[in-house]
Amino acid sequence: SRQVYDFAEGNAKMRELLGGKGANLAEMTSIGLPVPPGFTITTEACNIYQSEKCLSPGLIKEVEEHLQRLQQKTSKVFGSGDNPLLVSVRSGAAISMPGMMDTILNLGLNDKTVEALARQSNNRRFALDCYRRFIQMFAEVVLKVDHYLFERLLEQVKTEYQAASDMELEPQALEKVIDSYFVIIKDQGKTFPQDPWKQLLMSIEAVFSSWNNQRAIVYRRLNKIPDSLGTAVNIQSMVFGNFGNDSGTGVAFTRNPSTGEKELYGEFLLNAQGEDVVAGIRTPLPISQLNRTMPQVYEEFASIASLLEKHYRDMQDIEFTIERGKLYLLQTRAGKRSAAAAVKIAVDMVKEDIITEEEALLKVEPKQLDQLLHPRIDPEAELEALATGLPASPGAATGKVVFDADEAEKMGSAGEKVILVRPETTPDDIHGIVASQGVLTSRGGMTSHAAVVARGMGKPCICGAESIKIDIDKKTFSVEGVLVAQGDIISLDGSTGKIFKGEAPLISPQLSGELNELLAWADKKRVLSVRANADNPQDAAKARSFGAEGIGLCRTEHMFMGHDRLALVQEMILAETKENRDKALQKLLPLQRDDFIGIFREMKGLPTTIRLLDPPLHEFLPNLEELLVEIAVMKEKGESGQKLQQKHFLLKKVKSLAEFNPMLGHRGCRLGLVFPEIYAVQVRAIFQAAAKVMKEGIQVKPEIMIPLVGHYRELEKLKALVDKEAKAVQEEEGINFTYSVGTMIELPRACLTADKIAESAEFFSFGTNDLTQTTFGFSRDDAEGKFLPFYLQQKILPDNPFMVLDREGVGKIMKMGVELGRKTKPDIKLGICGEHGGDPSSIAFCHELGLDYVSCSPFRVPIARLAAAQAAIRHKN
Repeated sequence: SRQVYDFAEGNAKMRELLGGKGANLAEMTSIGLPVPPGFTITTEACNIYQSEKCLSPGLIKEVEEHLQRLQQKTSKVFGSGDNPLLVSVRSGAAISMPGMMDTILNLGLNDKTVEALARQSNNRRFALDCYRRFIQMFAEVVLKVDHYLFERLLEQVKTEYQAASDMELEPQALEKVIDSYFVIIKDQGKTFPQDPWKQLLMSIEAVFSSWNNQRAIVYRRLNKIPDSLGTAVNIQSMVFGNFGNDSGTGVAFTRNPSTGEKELYGEFLLNAQGEDVVAGIRTPLPISQLNRTMPQVYEEFASIASLLEKHYRDMQDIEFTIERGKLYLLQTRAGKRSAAAAVKIAVDMVKEDIITEEEALLKVEPKQLDQLLHPRIDPEAELEALATGLPASPGAATGKVVFDADEAEKMGSAGEKVILVRPETTPDDIHGIVASQGVLTSRGGMTSHAAVVARGMGKPCICGAESIKIDIDKKTFSVEGVLVAQGDIISLDGSTGKIFKGEAPLISPQLSGELNELLAWADKKRVLSVRANADNPQDAAKARSFGAEGIGLCRTEHMFMGHDRLALVQEMILAETKENRDKALQKLLPLQRDDFIGIFREMKGLPTTIRLLDPPLHEFLPNLEELLVEIAVMKEKGESGQKLQQKHFLLKKVKSLAEFNPMLGHRGCRLGLVFPEIYAVQVRAIFQAAAKVMKEGIQVKPEIMIPLVGHYRELEKLKALVDKEAKAVQEEEGINFTYSVGTMIELPRACLTADKIAESAEFFSFGTNDLTQTTFGFSRDDAEGKFLPFYLQQKILPDNPFMVLDREGVGKIMKMGVELGRKTKPDIKLGICGEHGGDPSSIAFCHELGLDYVSCSPFRVPIARLAAAQAAIRHKN
């Protein structure tokens, strides 16, 4: 099969075969734009090379044939003659990987052709400048000689000849540079080939090999680009921006990539080649200045930029060279842009009749919206990171370090900005998290308690920062010799996982009119409803402001964690008799009722799914190890009496409730069946709140969720309890209300027996966090903290299954649960409320499954709205 295509033979649709750069060079050639001629070696040839580790004879023959055609087109001769042909050799993957792979310019020069180029151009300085550039690039990329050796030598020569920049070096100085470069190469045990054909073949191999250099591998892993794609190689006749002041090179965007404003945005350099712009050796000029320097070239470039934008129906990033006043295009591609720019460009292009609303929705990456929904650290600030952890919750925060949740609440309530720093957080720390600007832990993964809670609150969080050593007793943490004490100010960048000492300047989020317009288009296109996970009226209000259409998960255990309630919860747990337990529960009932009243008022008739108590009771009691230490200290001090007896009683209770595997233990519906009075009080509080709010003229739609059902009889019994309490409250309040009862599907058995469970359930909500744990047999925090990074690095798993839904395993049993549930009850409502409810890939899968809604944290609602619309558009197309 063919492995080489001339630019004139390809088009933009051949991206997978020709790579993005090659496909776009072919496309620009086909529409008559000034592209220097050349040809592309396919990505398939790269994959063959990766397996065989050599260039095949067939490929070499094709390259030879296309090189002959290129000589005919340019009227130049490769490797000899009075008018030598020089070429560039550039990589170009199907998915843009800027700067990750290698490039070589001015290939074809040797000791003879450089003299021919000098005569032909009548510019010896230009020819020698090209030669010294080529020698350095070839030596670095192909021969693997250290870049530093050449740069050090170049600086020495510039100093010797009193040249401020490379461009001030005269021919005599450049000859010295070239001779010295050859000495460096020889001293490194390498040989520079004088044969241009050998240079070309070695360069092709080097570009193919760069597909697997470390930076390319890391970039692909970060951006989830398949290793199997390979890179194309583009061989193109050189045009020279370093001929003199009538020549130059630059990069420009058709719109501002930071703001989205419709303006040419970029830079250029006179008398330069491409790498000069990006290397930072010389200060480029703004593209607007080209209009004064070369007005005709600028006018032509502006016209072409507009044409390309309309042709590709997207903002373009264009590389260009000017040779002796003539403009050439070397590349165009969709430009990288900020979230704010992406939204503005998409909306503006619809208004300019360049694209449709559907196309606009597909132009914005949903996860980019995180940048718009959280404060972020000013990217212009010059900051050095103390340490880096897992970017568990986006946004940025700055505040005083606090190591205790109670202290965080006290200081936060007094108006101070604090960062809660803990080895890890527990539900006991919830009040401290609420009062903090952000959370930092040295242990735990991206779906640990701290991460989940912080994301739900829209607070930045960095987890698993193992390089910081926390001393809770001394109230300090240290990292690489730097000591940070309580009260010191630090800053967190939850989007990158970086921790900074001192106060970093923050940029507040701004929801633009364009974003609201884009999301309104998304709402018209999407099929999935979008709800929010919200545990209090404040979160419910935030969710509504971001467009949530209900609450898909209200976790009642978070209500129990309030500082004014934990003592009552512990009183209930420690009660020795049912009578005493009921007394404690009755104290909790009005507090729970007030919570639900506030939430129902905020939701104004939208559906509200409330999950009854889920975690095991021991999570509400003190830590066993800490309690043992406390008792030991009391004994050492000689303390005795009632206080010590109470501690011993508490220790006995903690031990009795301790579990070997709490995730699979006495929690969820099992708790409600053994202690039905707990669920009865919660349900009564929900229905009393519903009655009160309805009397205020506000509609309510409570949906009671029974957690962790694995057997249909569990749901049968607990539904009967809910119905009994509903009937009692309706009689007491003299008002009728509608409600529904369903379950969270988070066990494989629930999926496998969904047809039986659906006989009692009016809705299923897939709790994919626990469903992933129980399907894989992974403990979430242990997996993320220990072996999961290895699994991802070795590509045993393509993605973290707690971040991106595992379609092959978890997805398969979800599909079974959907089909079985609807077989029994065709109109059963189906949703998802785990972490995956805010992940675009997982949302697309939920659309394919035919779910009714997804639920995510309030700050991810706009992301879910856009992702759901994209899923509907792509599924339709």
